[in-house]
Amino acid sequence: MKRLWTPGWIVRHVAMVVLVGAFLALGWWQVSRAAAGNAISWGYAIEWPVFAGFVVFVWWREVRQALRLTSTDEPPAVAEARPTGSDAGAATRPEVRRPVRVARVPAATAGPDDPDLAEYNRYLRWLNDNPGARPGDYPG
Repeated sequence: MKRLWTPGWIVRHVAMVVLVGAFLALGWWQVSRAAAGNAISWGYAIEWPVFAGFVVFVWWREVRQALRLTSTDEPPAVAEARPTGSDAGAATRPEVRRPVRVARVPAATAGPDDPDLAEYNRYLRWLNDNPGARPGDYPG
């Protein structure tokens, strides 16, 4: 329970109380406007308490997650990357894999029977030769 009273958590608790109070006050304000004859305010009168409920929901999930972790536990993403069982002591950090090398396929050359492909290749070559240019600047 002590970990929920750190400065970061105190800010979260205060923000939750302020937001819920403000959202409920705005909902009450919309109810009073709707009672005065503003029909669209009925929708807002329902919307603001839903926002307050969402803030409470997110706050409650964060509190549960913080209580689930003990002081010696690691975040779930790191804990899942480590081996379990007999290999648990063997690795102390996540495995880093080598990048996959892919052989480049040579670009197809445009034949005389495909003028669209030849024009498109000229366009790509122009874009490559003019790195600051936009596609709309192409003179062709």
